[in-house]
Amino acid sequence: MGGSYAGNAGVFLIQTLFGLYTGAVMIRFLLALARADFYNPISQFLVKVTNPPLVPLRRLIPSLGGIDLASVILMLALQAAEIMLITAIKGFGIHPFGLIVLSIGGLLSLLFQIYFFTILIQVVLSWVAPSGHNPAISLLYNLNEPLLRRARRILPAMHGFDFSPILIMILLQLLTIILIAPINDLGMSLSSG
Repeated sequence: MGGSYAGNAGVFLIQTLFGLYTGAVMIRFLLALARADFYNPISQFLVKVTNPPLVPLRRLIPSLGGIDLASVILMLALQAAEIMLITAIKGFGIHPFGLIVLSIGGLLSLLFQIYFFTILIQVVLSWVAPSGHNPAISLLYNLNEPLLRRARRILPAMHGFDFSPILIMILLQLLTIILIAPINDLGMSLSSG
């Protein structure tokens, strides 16, 4: 009985540590795609934290069309390692194809969560500190504005209210339901078969 408690603690630690680091790599990747300010102290922290594995990987894996493939490969490897460690703790194996599909599903889920929560934080900060000049607010704007700008084309501001964050957050939740759940189901079926 005590072993299951230790196993649960191990799973929690693995999910937390891998989730934080994979999230840091993904946010750095997204900020680079959005051409955000990398002189920002938060960006500098992300660069410092993620450079140790990325610098050697970039020597082996070149960028393609402005996409940092080394970051994508690192995120996939981190997600796969997390899944393998968790399944090992739980006492079962995983098929390589299932592992790949589950890793892709996990990364898409993380991507949607990052955008959902950064948009939510940006909205709350716009109410609390509408004219604040903070490095975090600047990065949130840089990260989210490409998505929000597209949403504003579909749903322009009405009477001074910008509903684009709500539209994006609803779309992210819908994508989680109709895209990520089937990917995870496919990954689980490939793993058990």
